[in-house]
Amino acid sequence: MLAAIVGTQLMILLDVTVVNVALPAIRDHLGFSPTGLSWVVNVYTLAFGGLLLLGSRVGDMVGRRTALVWGVAVFTLASAAGGLAEDRAELLVARGVQGAAAALAAPGTLALIATSFAEGAERNRALAVFSAVSGAGSAIGLALGGMLTDWGSWRWVFFVNVPVGAAILLLAPRHITETRRQRGGRFDVTGALTSSLGAAALVYAFIRVAATRWTDGRALTLFAAAVLLLAAFLVNELRVESPLVVLRLFRSRNRALAYTAMLLVPAGMFGVFYFATQYLQNDLRFSPLRTGFAFLALALPLLAAARLAPRLIGRFGAKAVVCAGLPLNLAGTLWLAQLGPGDGYASGIAGPLVLVGLGVGWTMMPLNTFILSGVAPQDAGSASGLLQTMQQVGGSLGLSVLVTVFGTVSRHSRAHAFVDGATAAWTLAAVFTAAAFVLVLALRPPARPAVR
Repeated sequence: MLAAIVGTQLMILLDVTVVNVALPAIRDHLGFSPTGLSWVVNVYTLAFGGLLLLGSRVGDMVGRRTALVWGVAVFTLASAAGGLAEDRAELLVARGVQGAAAALAAPGTLALIATSFAEGAERNRALAVFSAVSGAGSAIGLALGGMLTDWGSWRWVFFVNVPVGAAILLLAPRHITETRRQRGGRFDVTGALTSSLGAAALVYAFIRVAATRWTDGRALTLFAAAVLLLAAFLVNELRVESPLVVLRLFRSRNRALAYTAMLLVPAGMFGVFYFATQYLQNDLRFSPLRTGFAFLALALPLLAAARLAPRLIGRFGAKAVVCAGLPLNLAGTLWLAQLGPGDGYASGIAGPLVLVGLGVGWTMMPLNTFILSGVAPQDAGSASGLLQTMQQVGGSLGLSVLVTVFGTVSRHSRAHAFVDGATAAWTLAAVFTAAAFVLVLALRPPARPAVR
């Protein structure tokens, strides 16, 4: 059961970053602008994050296994469509459908762990596997994207999902037990639409500013629309009978702080992936394959750290572990922000990636522990859906803000436009990570699980 759950999670998360190494090839083949290229990443994460809470509610009502299977089926078909895309619109539509399908499948993964494994050492072992795959999945996606792009073409970063999805569709019904369906209530479609459109308007506004300027009329209109839509979402959640966001989850001080930290950490991490892959290929002239393998400097330390995290939590507590991880992440991002035009991979990229990998490996699993600790079974789906929403929306919004900074600085650069823009973006990414660290310092240590 755990293998089937983790396999679904890996496929979904790989698609967040597997396209990063292929972005230069996609840009050249389909004619994206430098700032518009970020939509290939953002349209997926926006649809994913914006619809996750609705997907979680659907899973509660139809059964989490059923939602997972249907989500994987649509995801597999959309992946094939993305690989066959002949223009920008076709690719972005396919990416949007992929994100919506992922939002249906993903909430059941963590929820099934929360309801199928006893709280304590058993659940922490399962969470360790899940967190290792979730954290390393992003880095593995970069390496895999490099191999597929170099040995085949950018289209194979989408086609690879087809056999994986087919295998999950064959195995999941046999090994995952269907959960009890919750009767009554309605789908909060209004909440899903206002939150998704509000987040999309906000991301579009930032990317518009990156390509123009802060006084652009369309960008200002989009900012205003985003504020109105997100305000309407909050009003709707207070009034609707079955809200997407179960507000009682925020009654726990620890959980509220951990959710906010989970929003900020990916906001910085997405920028590390996005700009580093382009620097390696555009400035250092790495091939896609070499670029993918360059990120093993992040993936291997992350896997090792995530593997060690449960034992460290058992010995020192979850707060101590995450308070060790976030400073490492911060140090790596600040190191990247010092990158100069003459720096190569060994002197400017490899060291920061190692620190970020260790930091993320000791951050995500402890935060998952804080969020899921004490959650009632009937709220497990909502809690896990909101957790993943924070990750995806945080990453998407964070990347759009970083792209805005990149575009503004690079337009005014006279010598090294990309490096100047990227280092400014990484500096802001470090601010996001530092803010997450401040929040984590305010967490109250939960009870320590037994070590086995």
